[in-house]
Amino acid sequence: MLAETICSAVSAAGLGIAAITAYRKRFLAAARIAAYALVPVGLVMTGAVEWLAETAFSPVAWAGFGVLGLAWLLFMTTRAVERRRSGGTRGTRDEPSERRQGPRAAEPTASAPSLGAGDRPKGKPADDFSDIEAILKRHGI
Repeated sequence: MLAETICSAVSAAGLGIAAITAYRKRFLAAARIAAYALVPVGLVMTGAVEWLAETAFSPVAWAGFGVLGLAWLLFMTTRAVERRRSGGTRGTRDEPSERRQGPRAAEPTASAPSLGAGDRPKGKPADDFSDIEAILKRHGI
């Protein structure tokens, strides 16, 4: 009974604020405020508030929430242990859980400069830009 009265008061106050907002010619904001204000009354009319009030003071309901929390905790713990055992990869039941290989580093021969031997400026070593070219090739540039 108290919860229904509070919800009705909140809705009435919200509708009053919506009316003031509409008076100031902010109709879109007023419609939004009215929509929010009607939610508590709708919850009272559907019986959801009464159900929530009964649930909040029920020891059986709180025990049920505790059991659900315990189930969630067990589920998350088993997932964490499973990930640790498999090395952090997710495998399905059909495929074995093997470590997936990441992108391989560029091989030293792949990082040779693209300029020909005769096109290189004199006085510079052959692999001045080999590090830069290796990075660009890894990114597909």
